[in-house]
Amino acid sequence: MKHEEAFYIGYVTKTRGLKGEVQVFFEFDDYEALEFDVVYADMNGKLVPYFVASAKLQANKTGYFNFDDTDHIDKVQPLLKKKLYLPLTQKPERDEDEFFYTDLKGFMATDETLGELGEILEVNEYPQQFVATVLYKETEILFPLNEDFIVEIDEEEKILTLDLPEGLLDIYLEK
Repeated sequence: MKHEEAFYIGYVTKTRGLKGEVQVFFEFDDYEALEFDVVYADMNGKLVPYFVASAKLQANKTGYFNFDDTDHIDKVQPLLKKKLYLPLTQKPERDEDEFFYTDLKGFMATDETLGELGEILEVNEYPQQFVATVLYKETEILFPLNEDFIVEIDEEEKILTLDLPEGLLDIYLEK
């Protein structure tokens, strides 16, 4: 399986006990709707399948997994901090009117004062908010995606209009 054929669901945070159980932190919002027959771990750029023997999902965006043929803590050590993926065919369908901040990846970000900032390269979810990454004046800048800064989202033209606080980008541009 290639990365283009899969979607990211989360990563292995730690081992649990001595019998090869691992804890997974989910960054995919609708993780309860996923089916876990096999997950793919990114091992040095290659997606390696791990067949799920058992999965216990928790309410705090985590789950505990046992995999076939990994019955000891030493066998799951290579999985620590590895990103996990599922095939695109297993991605839950969304309603047409559902829109997530992560959908903004690839949109052109423009600020009402500064003009065009650049294409949104990445959208990351942090505990308190979503943060977008843009390459602006050959410098990678980050800005929060929240209702206070977003003026308009034009889904057809793929343009995100913002009103960023004065001086926010200066932090990145001053050297």
